[in-house]
Amino acid sequence: MLNYPITLTPDSNGTYLVGFPDFPEANSVGDDKEDALAQAVDALETALSIYFDERRPVPLPSPADAGDAVVALPALETAKVLLWNEMHARKMRKADLARMLDVHTPQVDRLFDLGHSSKIEFVEQAAKALGKTLNVSLV
Repeated sequence: MLNYPITLTPDSNGTYLVGFPDFPEANSVGDDKEDALAQAVDALETALSIYFDERRPVPLPSPADAGDAVVALPALETAKVLLWNEMHARKMRKADLARMLDVHTPQVDRLFDLGHSSKIEFVEQAAKALGKTLNVSLV
């Protein structure tokens, strides 16, 4: 899982402002710390979608200091980000991956849609097509 550090800053209204050192464009606010953390996940997924739409590599999390708040990207979204970054490093387009998988391009479009519940088997198949292995662990 990718754990992105966040900043939680209380404001004068008793709410918490959320920022991401790795994503300056991602900001959010919550009524309390718990709400701020929930809103942070939404802000992070929105920022990731922007990176996908703009065909930019997604920054990996910077190290968090002890006691820092972090937002854990869910496992499926983590796999999608890592797959995306591998494609970007190889200068591949979605159409290239679709050809490698012998599927239609909209299927690959959905693979990089964070709102779509892609089957983990398809993510694994895409990783394999790139010569990679998807590893899952229970910690």
